Amino acid sequence: MASNADLKEFLRSRRARLRPEEFGLGETAGARRVPGLRREELAALAGVSVDYYVRLEQGRNLNPSEPVLDAIARALRLDDTERAHLFDLARPREARRRAPRRPQQVARATYQLLETLDEAAAPAFIVGRRMDVLAINRAGRALICDFNALPARRRNYARFIFLDDNARALHPDWAVIAAETVATLRVDAGRHPDDPDLSALVGELSVRSEDFRRWWADHQVLARTSGTKRFRHPTVGDLTITYQALTLPDDAEQTMFVYTAPAGTPDRNALHLLLLGGDEAHPIDQRRRGIRTV
Repeated sequence: MASNADLKEFLRSRRARLRPEEFGLGETAGARRVPGLRREELAALAGVSVDYYVRLEQGRNLNPSEPVLDAIARALRLDDTERAHLFDLARPREARRRAPRRPQQVARATYQLLETLDEAAAPAFIVGRRMDVLAINRAGRALICDFNALPARRRNYARFIFLDDNARALHPDWAVIAAETVATLRVDAGRHPDDPDLSALVGELSVRSEDFRRWWADHQVLARTSGTKRFRHPTVGDLTITYQALTLPDDAEQTMFVYTAPAGTPDRNALHLLLLGGDEAHPIDQRRRGIRTV
């Protein structure tokens, strides 16, 4: 029987992070050779047999029910993103397999929204499956990277973060952002385990980046919603920006990231300065993008 390696490693990593003393096991459990709870302890917390949990953690295709997965998620103290990832991984691989799909397309109205955000000096871009950058406005190109000028296969946010030296210079908190990028990519891998383009991307980044390999092995998952980022831009210097991640209604696998700064602040002024000296290309120049609209 085939083994579900991703499920096995995810369960082991989540169990290893639990502290026995939080469950009253610090003094009674005896010497521990590995961190975290033992499998029999986790099984007891979840209300399943030890044999069943052991087989599940070994990645065997048991097709567990939703109540069982819910119980295990509670015992492992998973957050909402981790719980959803567990459910993705636990589905039989055949059920997760997706038929080949056409490339994602960005709606014309979305390009118009990107152009409108330029007027507010708000960098914005659309990320699709595998963290491919599907569209980016002029402010985004001026702040982050001119993805439009790159070959289509290189328009990928994860590839930019790990393989472009400019990304490290641009982000003072590069290690934090890079680790979060890997965790976001992990979510996509759980949803689409048979995506050949995703497998190729992970393989390339694993070969070319030791940091990526290390963080990928941690099996962290993250759904970005909002937060702040610091930038050290070669033109306008240091600035701090708030971002929001918005799922687009036409395609649940397209996310718009919008960066803003309060009016009248040095950070907002810096964004305006970037626009004055940034790429003057029109944000819906389809010939340059190589992307069709619907």
